[in-house]
Amino acid sequence: MKIYDLHSHSLHSDGKLTPAELVLRASAMGVDVLALTDHDITDGIKAAQAAAQDTPLTLVPGVEISATWENRTVHIVGLNIDISNTALQTGLSSIREHRAARAIEIGEQLEKRGIADAHEGASRLARGAILSRTHFAEFMVREGHAKDFNRAFRDWLGDRGKAFVKTRWAPLQDAINWINAAGGQAVIAHPGRYRLGKSLLKKLFGDFTDMGGAAIEVVSGSQKPEDALYFARESVRHGLLASAGSDFHDPQYRWRELGRNLRLPEACNPVWKDW
Repeated sequence: MKIYDLHSHSLHSDGKLTPAELVLRASAMGVDVLALTDHDITDGIKAAQAAAQDTPLTLVPGVEISATWENRTVHIVGLNIDISNTALQTGLSSIREHRAARAIEIGEQLEKRGIADAHEGASRLARGAILSRTHFAEFMVREGHAKDFNRAFRDWLGDRGKAFVKTRWAPLQDAINWINAAGGQAVIAHPGRYRLGKSLLKKLFGDFTDMGGAAIEVVSGSQKPEDALYFARESVRHGLLASAGSDFHDPQYRWRELGRNLRLPEACNPVWKDW
């Protein structure tokens, strides 16, 4: 049975590996089909495709878009996108502008609370890629301002943290429209991470379906394995396809290893069924 891993990140967003390194690691881990889905940017796709030519692995061009729904942040993965599509790239560019503004404000909030040069330090760690809260967390851990990543987010960067900066991303409908315009399939990423009760999750799935979304990430390295059966049932209930992805970022996070524990429950209709 083929292993599909349809959610991963490179250093073009908040991952640790180059696109080529990511592809080689995925192939070594037995992944047959890999999607590179960096946050709000597709700059790593061509390098990943080139690297995949020397492996048995199939590379799926993708992206993970930051979106706003009901005043909450959700992430929407786009699979099999045309990265040259103008509507998609224009939309992603606008989100990156929001990201840059948020990063400056996070740095200012941390400065006010006695943590100097956070923006500069996080920027160095990002190596010119998108500047995310992950880079700020890494800076804070390295400089001794937080014990680990979890504490950095809990105490400082998360939505209840001292330096949290609320951002309105692209409306959910826009994110779906950009993906569809680029010939792709829109997937709700790791729905178990959003701290929504079942009634709100059902509303999200219903709205997403009505807006032209295609699938739910039923299996994810970023949510509890036992959640898969519930999300499988919801995918069937809403007539949505099912996706699976490790949400790989960094080799040290073994619970998000490429290709690990990604088998879908039998009741699902896989997002790749017609590929």
